[in-house]
Amino acid sequence: MSESDHSIRTRFAPSPTGFMHVGGVRTALFAWFLARKSPDGKFILRIEDTDQKREVEGSADHIIRSLNALNLNYDEGPQVGGPYAPYFQSKRLDIYRRWARQLIDAGRAYADPYTPEQLDQFRDQAKLNKQAFLYRNHRPENPPAWDGSQPLRFKSEPKAYAWHDEVYGDLHSGPEVVDDFILIKSDGFPTYNFAHIVDDAEMKVSHIIRGQEFLASMPNYLNLYEALGLERPIFATMPHILAPSGTKKLSKRDGAKDVLDYLSEGYLQEALVNFIASLGWNDGTEQEVFSVEELIAKFSLDRVGHSGARFDEQRLLWLNGQWIRRLSLDDLYARSAKFWPETATGVGDGYKKQVLALVKDRLKTLGDLRSSTSYFFATPEPDWGMVADNKQLNRVNQAELKRLLAQASDALQESDFTPQALQNTLDRLLQSTGQKPAILFSMVRLAVSWAPFSPALNDTLATIGKAATLERIQTAINS
Repeated sequence: MSESDHSIRTRFAPSPTGFMHVGGVRTALFAWFLARKSPDGKFILRIEDTDQKREVEGSADHIIRSLNALNLNYDEGPQVGGPYAPYFQSKRLDIYRRWARQLIDAGRAYADPYTPEQLDQFRDQAKLNKQAFLYRNHRPENPPAWDGSQPLRFKSEPKAYAWHDEVYGDLHSGPEVVDDFILIKSDGFPTYNFAHIVDDAEMKVSHIIRGQEFLASMPNYLNLYEALGLERPIFATMPHILAPSGTKKLSKRDGAKDVLDYLSEGYLQEALVNFIASLGWNDGTEQEVFSVEELIAKFSLDRVGHSGARFDEQRLLWLNGQWIRRLSLDDLYARSAKFWPETATGVGDGYKKQVLALVKDRLKTLGDLRSSTSYFFATPEPDWGMVADNKQLNRVNQAELKRLLAQASDALQESDFTPQALQNTLDRLLQSTGQKPAILFSMVRLAVSWAPFSPALNDTLATIGKAATLERIQTAINS
């Protein structure tokens, strides 16, 4: 089977143990791309909730909300159903018992009679002997019949394995790493090692895309595939996403956030998908900004790199700015509703769109709207400390700066407040005062905005309006 086959069925199978980490999102994204490349490909969401102790309440719903927020629609799974429902592993226990019984009847599974204390003794003895602990070295000769109260273990048949990984190429292992692992725990829930193989077979999953942490377990998985008489699916192992330092795997301690947090801070869905897709994958060109359609068309597993990809939030910020500028004004305005400053409440759509058009090219996130547009909706308090911090303005004494503001006020009083008329007025003012733009224009800009940055001065003044502009300049003079 290859990526181009029309029977591609991929899955994203997270455990509901917390927020959607960027690594999980990338796994989902690559599986989704692969399914969407195929005319009849299917992308499945399966919730692997068999570890009841680690499950976080509400996490499954959070996973679904995260996928929806990124527009990663799934064809089968919770809330949408499908031919292989249910899609929560905790509701599939009878299925796992049926497959377990098949292994028991074939002599390939047995009840584990040992207590945790006995297992600890075996481990301690292996450590003293400077040997790797293998459960199969302590396999009981006459295990009791499995009644569900004890763990059920797989009876392995150790052997060397060779297999192909779509990312890492041809891999191999020796028999020493194959062991008798638990299939079903004493609480009746299956382990990941057993359940995912059963579910992938039942759901006819063609491609298994998962993280590097599962690579060491592949020999055990292959042993179980053989015992169950299952054909191997296509394997693709994703390298780790690294912390900004590039020296370790990314974690919460490194500032990695929930994907929904990024969206609530004003990052665009398109930018997040674009950024996460580029973590470990590239199309072999210098292109950096990709639409979803382009990513689907260009994606292939053989373009996923072997080495870890460094998580660079500054690059995400840059990409987000690129995507903000790609959006039409109407689309951007529709998405910006919750990001305006409180002072914009009740202000008409027309004026807010006018402001958005001015600041659009400076925005890095939609969250920047709160700080970068507040002076368009309310008169700011004068802050002469900003003058002192300006390398050009701090060379001129305050009395001289106020004199320049008075001259500017007189000239603006006589000007029409269209952008072109204002530019002409400002240019004449430069000539009459003999000042540099870095002095005159910067001081007028500060007097009306008291903000670190603002759009072109003539556009800013035209949007604020004549009355408010003159009032603010006078307030600065009087302060």
